[in-house]
Amino acid sequence: MHRTLADEKTPGLAASHGVAAMAPRPLAPRVATGDEHPATAPLSIHDMTVAYHRKPVLWDIDFDAPDGKLIGIIGPNGAGKSTLLKAVLDLIPKASGRVMVYGEPYRRRRRLVAYVPQRESVDWDFPVSALDVVAMGRYGVIGWCLPVSRKHKAAALAALDRVGMADYAKRQISQLSGGQQQRVFLARALVQDARLCLMDEPFAGVDAATEQAIVRLLQDLRQSGRTVLAVHHDLQTVPEYFDHVVLLNMRIVAQGPTAEVFTPENLHKTYGGRLTLLEQAAQAMARQGRGT
Repeated sequence: MHRTLADEKTPGLAASHGVAAMAPRPLAPRVATGDEHPATAPLSIHDMTVAYHRKPVLWDIDFDAPDGKLIGIIGPNGAGKSTLLKAVLDLIPKASGRVMVYGEPYRRRRRLVAYVPQRESVDWDFPVSALDVVAMGRYGVIGWCLPVSRKHKAAALAALDRVGMADYAKRQISQLSGGQQQRVFLARALVQDARLCLMDEPFAGVDAATEQAIVRLLQDLRQSGRTVLAVHHDLQTVPEYFDHVVLLNMRIVAQGPTAEVFTPENLHKTYGGRLTLLEQAAQAMARQGRGT
């Protein structure tokens, strides 16, 4: 079942039905610890709030990622989508809340998580080659400040080959196009062999060929049992690319299987009636329904 903002927490519900009246003394209120989230979930977020300068950016986020799915995080600019990923990864502080990866705090499961940041947040002038960047994904296995062995370089080269970038292994990353740079970061995520991949706008600023290559890669990851959360802006491609969606605008408006949750009604709640975008999304859903 998917949750919406209408699904309110009602800790006093039992008392309202007369259950408390049968007890010899009042029951102590239940303390929310996050233990109700399944330990098998690739990612569980419990009552997470993030604020910048005391102004909430994310409010009371509660979410369990389904295993082995491609999950789109959808919402307008400024909705907190990138902030959500960064808070999960402890890149920015949380005002409150708890994040678990396969039932353990993120810091204990760090090696199971790969992250592909926005291209704009990367210093592309840093003097490293494409192969060097991908090999960084093996540091969780190698250890920091230790040399990269031939075996790990071979794994990095294989990951580059998988994204069609083996011929560019020795090229400095600043000399690559935007789409090529994105493929290099995807290769770095692949070489980590992570079970959970977080991607911040992986399709932004790439050409059509790279976008389709990324889609095929995500489908391969799903086929191998991985879970992917990706921030995404193009509403027209959501039904085609993602199994599950999280509609976000500071709070989670709705979440669940794409066919159930990605509806005009929920999109209106999320985007506040930006009709051009919503009409495009409606057309995309109609095409998906016809199988075209």
